[in-house]
Amino acid sequence: VMTLRSKDLLVRISFYWKPLFSGKYLLVTNIVSGGGMLGLGDIIQQSRAKRKTPTKERDWFRTGRMFAVGCSMGPFLHYWYLWLDRVYTGKVLKIVAKKVLIDQIVASPLLGAWYFIGMAQAFRKRFADWSVWPTAQMINFYFLPARFRVLYVNTVTLGWDTYLSYLKHRVITALQCSCITMNQVIITMYK
Repeated sequence: VMTLRSKDLLVRISFYWKPLFSGKYLLVTNIVSGGGMLGLGDIIQQSRAKRKTPTKERDWFRTGRMFAVGCSMGPFLHYWYLWLDRVYTGKVLKIVAKKVLIDQIVASPLLGAWYFIGMAQAFRKRFADWSVWPTAQMINFYFLPARFRVLYVNTVTLGWDTYLSYLKHRVITALQCSCITMNQVIITMYK
């Protein structure tokens, strides 16, 4: 009895999810999943920070901005993967390696800059990006059908976005602490 209900539930979910990954809805799915994952990454980061400092307020405006930036990346990723799949067809290791290399050289820096410009903060891109994305993209281009590429990247991005949120807001906190420390030094000097 339990197995039949579980199977029925999966069939219902599949019925509702299938249109989201085909035709005209795929672009919308890719846009919303980009915003959703970026926003969720920020929520996870803020929850982590709140556990360390329980009095800290949750910044929903910050999460909204992260959601908006993520949504703005969706169309680029959607058309980027369509183009890559059209120009480099197949799952031969040589083709997959070309896709990963082009993705890292072109899309990764653009999206990194897009994120930080969108968040109105300067950021020096770190090499950590190269430790995560080549492997993720090998899986993406080798194993996944084209219609799932953006959702997969958005899902992997959840962890990456949590890290970016931490990094971006850690820098602000460090700068604020430096300013406070410098102000204390200046005040102490003039006493």
